[in-house]
Amino acid sequence: MTDKPKRPRDANQLAKFIVDLATEDEEPVHEPDTSGQRKGGLKGGKAKARLLTPEQRSEAAQIAAAARWKKD
Repeated sequence: MTDKPKRPRDANQLAKFIVDLATEDEEPVHEPDTSGQRKGGLKGGKAKARLLTPEQRSEAAQIAAAARWKKD
């Protein structure tokens, strides 16, 4: 087998393939650390519920239930 990868037929995939080949020697782009986002999202709902009055929470729950059961 050869070390040459197969060229994609789709024009967009081919363009990405060419760019990847041209920039092969550069350092890879590191993704930002998103591990803390999950914890923040889990805290947000509880914090908001503490700030709302029982009437406001009930109204928000009714709106959410109506949206959930709404027929298309």
